[in-house]
Amino acid sequence: MGIEGIVKDVDTSNWQTDLAYDQWLALPVSGPRPPARYKHAAVVADEKLYIIGGSRNGRNLSDVQVFDFRNLLWSNIKLKPNSDKFEDSGLQEVLPGISAHNMVRWGNKLLLLGGNSRKSSDRIIVWFIDLETHVCGIIETSGNVPVARGGQSTTLVGSRLIMFGGEDRSRRLLNDVNVLDLETMTWDVMEATQTPPAPRFDHAAAVHAERYLLIFGGCSHATFFNDLHVLDLQAREWSQPQIQGDLVAPRAGHAGITIDENWYIVGGGDNKNGCPETLVLNMSKLVWSVSTSVKQRDALASEGLSVCSVTIDGKKHLVAFGGYNGKYSNEVFVMMPKPRDLSQPKIFQSPAAAAAAASVTAAYALSKIENLDFKTAELNSKGPGNHHYEQDFTVEIEALTEEKSVLELSLAEVRTENSRIGQNIEEVNNTHAELSKELLSVQGQLVAERSRCFKLEAQIGELQKKLESVQSIEDEVQALRGQKSAFERDELASSVQRQGSGGVWRWIAGGGGDS
Repeated sequence: MGIEGIVKDVDTSNWQTDLAYDQWLALPVSGPRPPARYKHAAVVADEKLYIIGGSRNGRNLSDVQVFDFRNLLWSNIKLKPNSDKFEDSGLQEVLPGISAHNMVRWGNKLLLLGGNSRKSSDRIIVWFIDLETHVCGIIETSGNVPVARGGQSTTLVGSRLIMFGGEDRSRRLLNDVNVLDLETMTWDVMEATQTPPAPRFDHAAAVHAERYLLIFGGCSHATFFNDLHVLDLQAREWSQPQIQGDLVAPRAGHAGITIDENWYIVGGGDNKNGCPETLVLNMSKLVWSVSTSVKQRDALASEGLSVCSVTIDGKKHLVAFGGYNGKYSNEVFVMMPKPRDLSQPKIFQSPAAAAAAASVTAAYALSKIENLDFKTAELNSKGPGNHHYEQDFTVEIEALTEEKSVLELSLAEVRTENSRIGQNIEEVNNTHAELSKELLSVQGQLVAERSRCFKLEAQIGELQKKLESVQSIEDEVQALRGQKSAFERDELASSVQRQGSGGVWRWIAGGGGDS
């Protein structure tokens, strides 16, 4: 359902009554609004939404805007410098303009990490803003400090910040995992086994059960992703589990927030179209579903927006702000999510693992039944004196035989499922091989194009030299023309003079003849 049909005639004093489950509502803001923007950072603290930085028309912003849900008013905070670390120049900003950064709340402070700014550094800078005093400064960190980057994700897990991916200042894409211990302010690199996600930026990240880091979507310089990767923070192992539910379009610049077992994904796009649907991933069952959709050109179908959760009247709501989809937004939207299934988690168990477990169970049961059959035959072979044993075992044997038939049927189904999974794996491997060939072909084409570009650049350089040479020749020709004109003027003057002198001599010669 689109936003515009919901926004009209919203009661400012009692807007909560206009909320319906799984429908976005634009809040009726009183007073002036902050400048529209995207690629900012947002966090909710004490029923207030804090918006810091962002980008607009190619310029990074440095302001701190605060939206109060109690009176629906915007205000801004004037930051105070940390006097011990700040160089007072009169014009210097306390916090430089910054975009594509992350922000988390830690105690009574907001921590800002990474992003693009004018602050010159080749390593990640961690800024802090004190929510009580509004003092802002840089926190000194130690250890293996990551390279500076933008478009990364930063997730709070206990007292650690887990940073993944991003794009450094040389536009190099990253897929490393860096951990900042907030108690010691020490950085470390987390090495993990198995295949990590492809290097990317502008993705979304979340943590489940304080153990699993989920990475969804994002982009490289040429590809937009819709894949989901999971990092087991205890085992330090990457996996790409099988996902069920609705198909999900590739996207980057989206925003995500978790409420209980559900991860809500809002917005994003592929530089051509925005994503209008609000997605929900059940992190226990790994099932995608669509919570709601807006119109294609809606502000919520934007890249670079933010989404947080806020508790209103005891219920958690989603709150979204900003974004860009051809125009910048400064609207505040809220959505009350419908309560969803909170069944016990089935943590990332693949069909192959389930089939293997069923196969082992069935094999064990069949082995037990066959052993019982063998013991019964042994008792029967001892003669009629043991006839009462036969009567005792008859009912049990019949029941076990029936159970054996059921288990054999289950085992056959498991084998069929294993065969199907094997075929799927073979198809995936074939597809991977074809994609690898295509990648090699594209890489070959890129090499050829680079070579052609180098040749063209060389030709352009030669042509520029020739043009410079032609210009110098034209200057010389112009100078020669000037010299020629001057020479012709001198020659003409000399000729006139000679003609005049010849007349005098002719007069003298003539005069001599007469006398």
